Amino acid sequence: MKSIALLGPRFFRRFPCFCRFSMLFSTESSEGGEMDDEFIRLDNVSEMDDVFMRIENDGQMGDGFMRVEKPLREAWRVSNLDPVSDNGSGSSSSARKSYFDNVRLDASRVLEVLQQHSPGFNTIAALDELQIRVSGALVREVLLEILKRVNCANRERCAKLGYKFFVWSGQHENYRHTVNAYHLIMKIFAESDEVKAMWRLVDEMTEQGFPITARTFQILICTCGEAGLARRVVERFLKSKNFNYRPFKHSYNAILLCLLSLKQYKLVEWVHQRMLLKDHSPDILTYNIVMCAKYRLGKLDEFHRLLEELDTNGFSPDFHTFNILLRLLGKGNKPLAALDLLNHMREVGFDPSVLHFTTLIDGLSRAGNLDACKYFFDEMIKLGCMPDVACYTVMITGYIVAGKLDIAQGLFEEMTVRGQLPNVFTYNSMIRGLCMADKFEEACSMLEEMESRGCNPNFLVYNTLVGNLRNAGKLKEAHEVIRRMVDKGQYVHLISKLKRYRRC
Repeated sequence: MKSIALLGPRFFRRFPCFCRFSMLFSTESSEGGEMDDEFIRLDNVSEMDDVFMRIENDGQMGDGFMRVEKPLREAWRVSNLDPVSDNGSGSSSSARKSYFDNVRLDASRVLEVLQQHSPGFNTIAALDELQIRVSGALVREVLLEILKRVNCANRERCAKLGYKFFVWSGQHENYRHTVNAYHLIMKIFAESDEVKAMWRLVDEMTEQGFPITARTFQILICTCGEAGLARRVVERFLKSKNFNYRPFKHSYNAILLCLLSLKQYKLVEWVHQRMLLKDHSPDILTYNIVMCAKYRLGKLDEFHRLLEELDTNGFSPDFHTFNILLRLLGKGNKPLAALDLLNHMREVGFDPSVLHFTTLIDGLSRAGNLDACKYFFDEMIKLGCMPDVACYTVMITGYIVAGKLDIAQGLFEEMTVRGQLPNVFTYNSMIRGLCMADKFEEACSMLEEMESRGCNPNFLVYNTLVGNLRNAGKLKEAHEVIRRMVDKGQYVHLISKLKRYRRC
């Protein structure tokens, strides 16, 4: 933990309050701090963090830093949306409903014809005989349905049928393919490992005058990254004059944010280096993205240098920068330094939001410092910043990990009273906590409760409950949970992943 956040000295000199926690970061544990003395520390923090990660991710290792990346990814998500046109929807909701009902009906007829495709069957003629009106909504509906059906056994056939329909629909008068349609057929090719066909579509989009967007880049990088072509994809987009990278300042930021959202952290580093070699100046968004990547890769010294460089180049921390720093302070178990940073944020005009407090509490709970978590949780409420469902879930999970089920249950009841409805992750933590306390009947009842409240269990919840029941030797109850899941038609394709599952 010594180097977990060696924040730059120049950065601290610019902001006097940072001098204090710069000194704190240089020691393995804070000594002499009044607040730190009263906070609980666990002897084996790494073990506690590992347990916390398993509860949150059900065995899939993660470090909780996703909470820091989420606001940046939200910006990516907004810029990444494909426009969807209903092409002919009426002015009233009933007219729109009627229109889309007809679209779905036509789509089912098209799919029925496509399913008959064989060497002796004239698919194009059969489609023509349908005499349906081709629209953007119809094309989208058909291609989405084909995309849903792609699997290892039929992917080659799905790619052929999708492209056959794409070409046929594009030949109709009064209809022209949209960027969304190109992206859908590209996605079908991606799922079918038809990399060359994808690139031909990109060339066709360019020839037709369509902008190459961030969504285009994302589809290509997801597929070509696995084929070892990721850097070539990035280079092509950096050189492309048709790359529509708005609303970002330049194409580098658009690509960096996309790569961050795809967890391509090494590629983030490479693009950043290329950006500097081409004399493109980074902005605060660039620094935030690259710092996230450096943290993810465990390159904390380079993270420190970037923070120093940020100040040297005249940039001030923004909403996201402060969120990153709070994460580091929390994970490093530095509550006093975090308190100084929160106070400094207010001094420079940044009122800490629920996201900042949640990020800090999440880090502290992973460090095993539950007293600090409670302090900042109460402090945010005093400041009029009401905790949301994510914040409550972080608090509840922290207490579950520490074996303090009674406190977790109290918070669970409190959040519902305050109008914060638990989500699947909240329920997952509570169910695991009840199982850890051998309260299996209550855990099964909680599954029923979440369903009655309209919160549909995801596979994580089912796996948590089934796994704990089986580990406790309660095979009958475990199979009953599986049976309920199957009866609802949920996650049937994932049954084999349930530990030691055998059909009865």
